[in-house]
Amino acid sequence: MISVTIITKNEEANIERCLKSVMWADEILVVDAFSTDRTCDIVRTIGARLIQRQWEGFAMQKEFAMLQASCEWVLSLDADEEVSKELKGEIHSILERDDEINGYEIPRKSYFLGKWIQHGGWYPGYQLRLFRKSKTRMNYRPVHEGFEVEGKVGRLHSPIHHYTYTSLYQYLNKMNHYSSLDVANRFVNGKVVRWYNFLLNPLSSFLRMFVSLHGYRDGIHGFFLASFSALNVLATYAKGWEYQTAEERQMPIPPITDEALSTFNH
Repeated sequence: MISVTIITKNEEANIERCLKSVMWADEILVVDAFSTDRTCDIVRTIGARLIQRQWEGFAMQKEFAMLQASCEWVLSLDADEEVSKELKGEIHSILERDDEINGYEIPRKSYFLGKWIQHGGWYPGYQLRLFRKSKTRMNYRPVHEGFEVEGKVGRLHSPIHHYTYTSLYQYLNKMNHYSSLDVANRFVNGKVVRWYNFLLNPLSSFLRMFVSLHGYRDGIHGFFLASFSALNVLATYAKGWEYQTAEERQMPIPPITDEALSTFNH
């Protein structure tokens, strides 16, 4: 018995593909943050279980979805993901076994502007997504949240297909949001921004992704991703500096997402 959990907010472009790839599951649970598009209509038409809940951040939404799941085994997906046929078969073989492994990391084939990105650290990009509910808890980072399993963790071979960004406009919007969330990840424990962070950290990010991790082999797509990764690092440090120096500059706290701001202020 397995439950598939998905969190959504305005995912009409993705949710149908995701749901249709897991119709074999014993339960499909969608936790929706009051979407204003057709997301909920699509979920109801396909017949998945729908719970609407005010958005409280990625970690809190995913944890809530996990706790509401009816089955002991849970597969957590994002709305822009799709379970491959090979992965479906591999999961079924796991459910038929009774061993001591409590969770599994799954590789992701991620697509950027329509291209499968094989380098730059994107593939296989293992993520812990399949787990026993009773042995799992959520960490509470505001972005790049994840599940933590008690006991043994294995790895699967078949991938989740991840359809990330279909335009640079979409990517840059998300990057602005995620860099704000990442301020809390990096600076909530007292880490101080230094002037050299604005130069060295973005440069290091670019070189690592484009050169060390062979992002250049993905062509112009790899160049874009390495460049935007550097820009994201710069934006995160710049926003961290903005918060840390607001008082001494006699400036109000700058606008940021409520999700990141609440974590930062704690």
